[in-house]
Amino acid sequence: MSIPNIITFGRILVVPVAVYFILAGELGVAFWLFVGAGVSDAVDGAVARMFRARTVLGAYLDPIADKALLVSVYVSLGHIGVLPLWLVILVVFRDLMIVGGVMLLYTLKESLAMQPLYVSKINTAVQLALAAAVLAPAGLGLPDFHLFGQELVPLLIWVCAATTVLSGLAYVYRGGLLFSRHGGVP
Repeated sequence: MSIPNIITFGRILVVPVAVYFILAGELGVAFWLFVGAGVSDAVDGAVARMFRARTVLGAYLDPIADKALLVSVYVSLGHIGVLPLWLVILVVFRDLMIVGGVMLLYTLKESLAMQPLYVSKINTAVQLALAAAVLAPAGLGLPDFHLFGQELVPLLIWVCAATTVLSGLAYVYRGGLLFSRHGGVP
């Protein structure tokens, strides 16, 4: 286990703690755990690059940690009524579809480079921003965020939905190309 992998594993261990605090109504504590997880994501990547400590394990652990955190936080925020359930379902379905596709391709012995699509990186950034915008007011004792006189959270909900759909469709297209190599798609 390299230092970046230990940091990533620590991020995975924060997930159930963050979920607990969200469900217990302690959104301030959950916000700081979420921020800590985000900082650890940046730190493990920077350490891996600077010290050339990238590993195959890390290439798999990092997206697992990201998905575990985001999906768990979204499900928890949906459960307490802070995020709309349709958005939670959309986010979870997209991630399940991606994980299912990866597992299917692995079963077909397709080698995969764990490289997210550009639209997926945008989607992840929007998902993170939305979760932070929902948790931050409680975490920092701030009023709701506004952008050009409009509440930021409803805007981010729709941007998140759009980027989630676009990212999901892009992965379906990419997966279709990979499956066609195996005769699974005409």
